[in-house]
Amino acid sequence: MGKESYFCSQECFKRSWSEHKALHKLPSNPFRTTFIPNVVSKPDSETGHFNPFPSFPYTGSLRPVYPLSPKREVPASIPQPDYAKTGIPKSEQVYVRRNKIAILDAKEQEAMRKVCRLAREVLDIAAREVRPGVTTDYIDEVVHKACVERNSYPSPLNYVHFPKSVCTSVNEVICHGIPDQRILVDGDILNIDVTLYHEGFHGDLNETYYVGPKALADPDSVRVIETARECLDQAIANVKPGMLFREPGAIIEKHAKSKGCSVVKTYCGHGINQLFHCAPNIPHYARNKAVGVAKPGVCFTIEPMICLGTYKDKTWPDDWTSVTADGMRTAQFEHTLLVTEYGVEVLTARTAASPGGPVKMPKEDNEILRTSTTD
Repeated sequence: MGKESYFCSQECFKRSWSEHKALHKLPSNPFRTTFIPNVVSKPDSETGHFNPFPSFPYTGSLRPVYPLSPKREVPASIPQPDYAKTGIPKSEQVYVRRNKIAILDAKEQEAMRKVCRLAREVLDIAAREVRPGVTTDYIDEVVHKACVERNSYPSPLNYVHFPKSVCTSVNEVICHGIPDQRILVDGDILNIDVTLYHEGFHGDLNETYYVGPKALADPDSVRVIETARECLDQAIANVKPGMLFREPGAIIEKHAKSKGCSVVKTYCGHGINQLFHCAPNIPHYARNKAVGVAKPGVCFTIEPMICLGTYKDKTWPDDWTSVTADGMRTAQFEHTLLVTEYGVEVLTARTAASPGGPVKMPKEDNEILRTSTTD
């Protein structure tokens, strides 16, 4: 059965993201992602593909398509985070730092600007490859190559033993989808979550993309994607010195509800700098009890996950893939932000050449019919 995910108490919530991950998201079997389970579906005679968890009660139509490709290598000449070999982010678990909010100096801020510019480049490269007929494993290959070309380490790779260089979350997958052999089809929606580690700093962002014209023509897909995009934009507009870290959640939930959507409560935005995940926590839902106030020099992410149906989630037996409990679609957007003296700098901002971007809601069938009969 899938694992329910939630903050077990306020004290648990106050801990850093990595601490929460260690307590609640540790793999029940650390060898599961290394050795294929004995109970798997029969491999396809032509492709060799199979479902590693055929008896799992999936909430939607998506299924994992294994085998995973071999782990992609990073040249030793590229600086790597402490977890690259062991899978354990020890620097995030140091007790004296777990609740301390770092204030970056001018040199550190410039380092964050650089890594975030590179992260944007990599996401845009990957997004240009999104189309029906490609696999999420191919997207992972593109991201990995682009990171290495920029002398950067793909931060997700081996972070708490995550097996790939990017998270690819399709349709009902909320986050942490593992790239595999599934082929994207016209009508899918795909979130690509890229993080780079460059010269000692991490830069994190993600966007959700339409796969083919059918996705662009589907009102529900457009509604959830554009609502998630708008939620992030509205939350960012409120960021400035003195903002309470609990404030973005109220803004996000109010807008999501106005569009008939819900907000995932399990996962939150986080501090980011020399550490992949650290204080502060930035919940995306209203009436949260996040602690802290924004100050110039603080870097953190806001990354709302918006759902068409329930906000509740389930985790697949791979111990990473988080899906909506009702199997309905979900979308997410994320930026890394730097609080300045007068407001906020979006370090991972889109450029004029970035693929994707806002789209208008497609006309419903009955609206098209009404229009045609009155012409």
